[in-house]
Amino acid sequence: MSRVVPLILATALFMENMDSTVIATSLAAIAADIGTDPISLKLALTAYLVALAIFIPISSWMADRFGARNVFRVAMAVFVIGSMACAFSNSLLAFVGARFLQGMGGALMTPVARLVLVRSTPRHDLVNAMAWLTIPGLIGPIVGPPFGGFLTTFFSWHWIFLINVPIGVLGIVLVGRFLPDTIRNAPRRIDFKGFALAGPAFALVAFGTSVISLPALPPMVGVVATLVGLALVYLYTRHALSTDNPLFDLRLLRFPFFRSAVVAGTFFRLGQGATPFLFPLMLQLSFGYTPFESGMITFASAVGAIIAKFVANGIFVRIGFRMALVLSTGISALGLLAMGLYTPETAIALIIGILVFVGFWQSMFWTGSNAFVFADIEDKDAGQANVIAQVSVQLSIAFGVALGGGILEASTAMRGGEIALGDFHVAFIALAVLCLLSTVMFWRLPHNAGHQLTSGPPAH
Repeated sequence: MSRVVPLILATALFMENMDSTVIATSLAAIAADIGTDPISLKLALTAYLVALAIFIPISSWMADRFGARNVFRVAMAVFVIGSMACAFSNSLLAFVGARFLQGMGGALMTPVARLVLVRSTPRHDLVNAMAWLTIPGLIGPIVGPPFGGFLTTFFSWHWIFLINVPIGVLGIVLVGRFLPDTIRNAPRRIDFKGFALAGPAFALVAFGTSVISLPALPPMVGVVATLVGLALVYLYTRHALSTDNPLFDLRLLRFPFFRSAVVAGTFFRLGQGATPFLFPLMLQLSFGYTPFESGMITFASAVGAIIAKFVANGIFVRIGFRMALVLSTGISALGLLAMGLYTPETAIALIIGILVFVGFWQSMFWTGSNAFVFADIEDKDAGQANVIAQVSVQLSIAFGVALGGGILEASTAMRGGEIALGDFHVAFIALAVLCLLSTVMFWRLPHNAGHQLTSGPPAH
């Protein structure tokens, strides 16, 4: 297939990845400027992911109803407006609201890009296509941390959001000029009852788990929100299993490879989700680095990630999906464990070397799992599978951020006093154990799992 389309679609991934990694190195500076603390800013990170989880479910329906190209352009415009709102925020509430607006745009950008790719790509070429889609998106994490740290240290954190404006405008122009208006499926009748249940459920659970340990709000607020959200999850599950066209067709979980990709992938993301939040914070608060210095260190993982994209297909062909997913999740868990052992005396060269190596295998997981979701899914169910997979991704990352921040807060409270290096170590070790559970689950897959994603087209 033409490489032009995935490269243009990847403009959205570039903005999203640039945005998330830029923020990670600037949390301390943003918190000081808007009058809050760095841990409270995890609510802003969670707000973005909650917005994704709420609006991703209707992405497939909107692409069929209004056309993928039109939805993609509007989504990019909303993301740019949200970025400008972040830059002009002067309080935690305003910043959280601006991040939620960004999330509304992001909720449509990435899923629609993936859906266009899945619908236009033969299964045997899906790994390669996904790699091309994510290569420009990985440039963001390479440029983001050092560039964001540079702007924050020598200018102002506000500029880290304004950089999305020219990128977004360029993306909108390129999409309008080069992206074909793909063939639309007849849009299904939208499940309004399911949306009314699922949207608040995801929002309340993600919000609740995040604020249970949030210093700015009473813990009971988080407990009540989480319990109400879980009750709505139960009600939605009953609804989805009794209706013909649910918002999320949970019956797709009967397919074993799809179920493994969602469930095992969730444990991986729960472990890894807090890393962009915790690691730069540890480097700044416990190691004494500036945002620019911490950004120059953390960008190393993206170097390994972008290298992986050029060899991913060959590795999956050679060792198979099962072994590639086992290695990628296991090595990523060891990378978290290593973060739980670093001290200010640890050689920077060693830290960077480990980040590059682990980043390579983390990238292998993302490429492989993005394709493995569709290993036993028929074309007619690709839209639903894409929606379920994307929502599980965003929710598990949101919970990972909340969990990582919660463990950090709990360790600090039990010890007493200010956040110390040992509290970060406890959080990283706990997250490593959680991530390792995904390795165990992928190990149980059949040896030939996903072989149709790397085999050539059937002979005629």
